[in-house]
Amino acid sequence: MRIVVAPDKFAGTLTAIEAAEAVREGWLQTAPGDELELVPLSDGGPGFLDVLQSDLGGTVHATTVTGPLGVPTPAPLLQVDDTAYIEAAQACGLHLVDPEQRDPLASSSYGVGELIALALEAGVRRIVVGVGGTASVDGGAGLLAALGAGPRDQLSRGGGALGELAGEVDLTTARRRLEGVELVAATDVDAPLLGSEGAAHGFGAQKGADRAGRDQLETALRVWATATDGGVAVRGGAGAGGGIGFALLLLGATREPGAQLALDAVRLEERARQADLLITGEGAFDWQSLRGKVVAGVARTGQQTGRPTVVLAGRVEVGRRELSNAGIDSAYAIVDMPARERGHTANEDLRALAARVARTWSR
Repeated sequence: MRIVVAPDKFAGTLTAIEAAEAVREGWLQTAPGDELELVPLSDGGPGFLDVLQSDLGGTVHATTVTGPLGVPTPAPLLQVDDTAYIEAAQACGLHLVDPEQRDPLASSSYGVGELIALALEAGVRRIVVGVGGTASVDGGAGLLAALGAGPRDQLSRGGGALGELAGEVDLTTARRRLEGVELVAATDVDAPLLGSEGAAHGFGAQKGADRAGRDQLETALRVWATATDGGVAVRGGAGAGGGIGFALLLLGATREPGAQLALDAVRLEERARQADLLITGEGAFDWQSLRGKVVAGVARTGQQTGRPTVVLAGRVEVGRRELSNAGIDSAYAIVDMPARERGHTANEDLRALAARVARTWSR
């Protein structure tokens, strides 16, 4: 039996590459005769560059940029011919901030703009920004400030400062720098900037914002949208990365689902046609998973190729009807396993789950 293993990261515990390896090891414990092809994926968030470089190759440019709370942080840029790939989480990722220091009101996307500036200096004609997994909820204002937008001081101080905007925002310099360059926002979700599923209320809590903080950020982002372009704020993907998607759209970017871009890069459909089963997964399989993330993209590939799709996750919060509508045949959670079968690490847990699922799905 031939199986394609195409997971996303298990946030906070396993990279996509580590997760794929764990699934293979566990599966082969039960079905040693099966052939498993590992195709780790990303939705534009953490791991985006690793996934693309593993398939596309290219040159990595190492640099240091301004982190989400102003501390310098190393952040690579991947160049493949005349295209530059940027992972926003490398510059302002949630993983760069200790949990007790998380402050989405003060976190900035400035470093992402610095990476874009580096790509422009390299002379590329196309820039793809993977958007997701950030600590910031600043509507991408910091990114724009790094490219010359003003007032620079206010735009670079995090989402909380945007509520103090009193005058017009000048995007002229930032837009001029991108003239003649194709800009792509590879977003992990299709959420708008504002509202219950937007950057503040939809994702602020996981970045450390309490209810009062989320309300403050929502108000600030509303001021920011009014000062720039409220029409862009309602577009899908504007709320990705704490609003980095919004900033990229203001610069004229086209929006692509990050997961689909990665799927296309690794030629998943072609590989699926040679397989009998697709396995995907992530740490938490919930409502966000079906909004343009890796699991949804793999399931869609399964539907297109007539191959069954199985999800392995830390926990599953999606009902059977939603699974069926998404084209997913079954979903299994580590937390639902008997305690005696689980291990002591995330890697061991996922291996044990894969071994258990192989009893059902291997022929």
